[in-house]
Amino acid sequence: EVQLQASGGGLVQAGGSLRLSCAASGFTFGDYAYGWFRQAPGKEREQISCISLSDGTTYYADSVRGRFTISSDNAKNTVFLQMNSLKPEDTAVYYCAADSVVNYHGCSISHSLGFHGVWGQGTQVTVSS
Repeated sequence: EVQLQASGGGLVQAGGSLRLSCAASGFTFGDYAYGWFRQAPGKEREQISCISLSDGTTYYADSVRGRFTISSDNAKNTVFLQMNSLKPEDTAVYYCAADSVVNYHGCSISHSLGFHGVWGQGTQVTVSS
């Protein structure tokens, strides 16, 4: 079936690092852009990153730019989010998503288009102070 599996979350101290993975199955990996989103308690879901496999463009929210890096391993059908210099405000459930329309247009406007394709189940990231 069409599926995304997010993993790699955990508990870290402020200043630490985590690497999240998003494994895709059941669809053609290269036909999609992949986004990372997060939702903290009491807050709206926000897009924090994107990678388009059609043109290689990436997007980062201001809140994570310079600290987080999105990448893909196309041979493994997996997208990664390397998170460094973590802050307590990064605490959230992190979700990955895939969308072919975003892939067509590129990640520069992914935050405007939104992701309306496949969503993963999320993985918890907790950053202690």
